[in-house]
Amino acid sequence: MDSPTSSVVTLRINGEKYTLPVDHRTTLLDALRERLDLTGTKKGCDQGQCGACTVLLDGRRTVACLQLAVAAEGREITTIEGVADGERLHPVQQAFLDLDGFQCGYCTPGQICSAIGMIEEHAAGWPSAVTDDVRPEAGPPPLTDDEIRERMSGNLCRCGAYVSIVEAVGRAARARPDEGHEHPEATVKESVA
Repeated sequence: MDSPTSSVVTLRINGEKYTLPVDHRTTLLDALRERLDLTGTKKGCDQGQCGACTVLLDGRRTVACLQLAVAAEGREITTIEGVADGERLHPVQQAFLDLDGFQCGYCTPGQICSAIGMIEEHAAGWPSAVTDDVRPEAGPPPLTDDEIRERMSGNLCRCGAYVSIVEAVGRAARARPDEGHEHPEATVKESVA
């Protein structure tokens, strides 16, 4: 029953609908973890600074600890539980596994969701703070290690697996998510350290 401080919301998560009563102050993170048992999304800082709770909201990355559950109603939410295609891992998941893009694994769900969103942003031509040519007609910049680091800077890894994370994101950016092979439009350059 709706009250001045609560509502019944229907959330579309990973292709399924979930209807539940929530207090208007309930974050999407708490609704996912505490109410729906979707615990792949991690609670880190609970202040939007670490990226451990990153999910995709209508395909764009967002930190679930700062997103209210009521504001997510009617939008498509994708958590780490929904990025694979059945038993077939998403190319970002596979790259993280192949290249050891994790140590303890706590930040990994947020890193993977952020990387998926970041790759789409890059493909759409969105510039970053390190992009040299930000003109729309310039198209996507080369996806260098510096571009990947800047674009993933909102996701912290306390174990320090950054070298492998950057390598995994670069590899995944070259793969087509729907076909699992090299994507000719993705320009990825590795920096020489």
